[in-house]
Amino acid sequence: MNKKELIKSLAKKFELTNTKTDEIIKHILESITDSLSKNKQAVFVGFGTFSVRKKKARNGRNPRTGEIIKIPARKAVRFSVGKSLKDAVNKK
Repeated sequence: MNKKELIKSLAKKFELTNTKTDEIIKHILESITDSLSKNKQAVFVGFGTFSVRKKKARNGRNPRTGEIIKIPARKAVRFSVGKSLKDAVNKK
């Protein structure tokens, strides 16, 4: 499913316009992004949790030249799957 398909599905289910539904989805994504940028989690019980993890600086190797390069420290977004989603995906 992509964003357009999600918009159509929600608009039909809740009898909204595609434009209004797109605005709602944009706001949800902005809220999640804002939370993560403040190092807070975005928790959706049963679905999953978005969180930020710090990655340490490390040395890497350029595969083309074999030269050692320094990879700077950074933050990475992590998603942990919730039980309901995991069960739904693994249902037989």
